Amino acid sequence: MTMRTAVFRRFGPPEVLEVVEVPRPVPARGQVLIRVEATSVNGGEIAQRQGRLQRIARTRFPSFPGIDFAGEIVALGDGVTDVALGDRVWGTVDERGPVGSAAEYLVVERWRLARRPPHLTSTEAVTLLAGGATALVGLRNKVRLQAGEQLLVRGAAGGVGSIAVQIGVMLGARVTALAHPASADFVRSLGAEEVIDYRTPIEDLGRFDVIFDTRGTNLWRLRRRLAPGGRMVTIAFDLDRPWRSLGAIAASGIFGPRRIRFFLGHPTGALFGELREIAEARHLRPVVDSVYPLEQIADAHAALESGGVHGKVVVGIGQPRGDSGA
Repeated sequence: MTMRTAVFRRFGPPEVLEVVEVPRPVPARGQVLIRVEATSVNGGEIAQRQGRLQRIARTRFPSFPGIDFAGEIVALGDGVTDVALGDRVWGTVDERGPVGSAAEYLVVERWRLARRPPHLTSTEAVTLLAGGATALVGLRNKVRLQAGEQLLVRGAAGGVGSIAVQIGVMLGARVTALAHPASADFVRSLGAEEVIDYRTPIEDLGRFDVIFDTRGTNLWRLRRRLAPGGRMVTIAFDLDRPWRSLGAIAASGIFGPRRIRFFLGHPTGALFGELREIAEARHLRPVVDSVYPLEQIADAHAALESGGVHGKVVVGIGQPRGDSGA
């Protein structure tokens, strides 16, 4: 049996992406086979396809895009007993691995997935995964955001930033968002108390207890906007000048608690289980910017690349049976 999957064989614009037929995978011990219903386009995938990550991590061809997924279990490998055929699940693949989730079927280790929120469709659910896990770990675990603190979210309208705003509100922070003026109403609808034009000079910003950065540029200048005892975390670095970003992160270590924390998420099914509970408690609202079929994944990449996206660009794969989320 075969399946369709997205692939690119060289670096370049969205048009290097194509959809091809490949053999359908078979789950090994400890793995499950997922019929994928939706995935999303993430910023890291754009940079990888463009070849902008080559200074940091090499890309092998052919390369298969897609990190997160929502779908249904259709086969179990040996030793998997705590999930069942037909379970509606969500999870992520290994970003450095050989497979991507922009495919009709996907084999993944059992520990990489969890049952997804039953009230969300696959399209809605997949918008919360990568961004939700990143924002939750960054704000709760890395900088220990406390109720009543002033939080600045940079890139607040994007796939991760829009979730970070909501996580900040859930944790009781007073959220200020850096975003384009056209996104102000959208970001306020997520719970931000104040929205500042992202073009405002960094030196003109106020002081914040916590800064959550999704851009990776001007990190040293941004760190200076921390109040005494403040903490900062970034999930990105300047792809045009990566060593400047990495140098700022390293040099900031002399400031102890006020250093710039950088992390790349490696989420597990247990974390996705927590995220499901948060979503079920209605602390998170999925934000779907647009949806494209697998055959138009190049258009999906182009949409994110062009900017102005609110939330996530989703790629719908396969037609889920009665996808009401249940």
